[in-house]
Amino acid sequence: MTLSKQEMAALVARDIPAGSFVNLGIGQPTMVADFLEPGSGVVLHTENGMLNMGPAAPEGEEDWDLTNAGKEPVTELAGASYFHHADSFAMMRGGHLDVCVLGAFQVSASGDLANWHTGATEAIPAVGGAMDLAIGAKSVFVMMSLFAKDGTPKLVPECSYPLTGVGCVDRVYTEHAVFEVTGAGVGVRETFGTSYDELVGRLDVPLTRSAPA
Repeated sequence: MTLSKQEMAALVARDIPAGSFVNLGIGQPTMVADFLEPGSGVVLHTENGMLNMGPAAPEGEEDWDLTNAGKEPVTELAGASYFHHADSFAMMRGGHLDVCVLGAFQVSASGDLANWHTGATEAIPAVGGAMDLAIGAKSVFVMMSLFAKDGTPKLVPECSYPLTGVGCVDRVYTEHAVFEVTGAGVGVRETFGTSYDELVGRLDVPLTRSAPA
């Protein structure tokens, strides 16, 4: 069976090193907060100005003055702090984040990221802080579906959409597999509901086997 979005989020949470400072992008990545182990020491940073964000707020207990960058109600952990939007971006741009988790329209074999615009005339460009995160975080993890609705791969030799960042992606989490992106190419760490050989046949990107850390 392929992975659900929740299972993908749990895998990402598993792979975030203890004690890391982490930003979760809007969309699927926000679910990672719900799967971090208590006591992991992971400190979540939000683009809109919060440190030590907790999981999503339970239904009926929402505080709409306490939201993440996607305007979803969240909780706060002990020691949470709040700051100006400009200070938040200074943290992002200044190399103070260990990991960011972003969604994507496409990721290239060399780690280029396209996640803010498809180029479609009716689409609304929405870069937000993605460019700052892509170049500012020490490691960039991507959560995305491996194939678009028309069946075309989103892990590609070269991105055809406008780029968010160049050579910035380290790892890609999809419902079919987890991929490692290195200077030597794309490695397959784990597969789900498919095989390595099937991925080789469906993707135009040269693949190698990469053992999980």
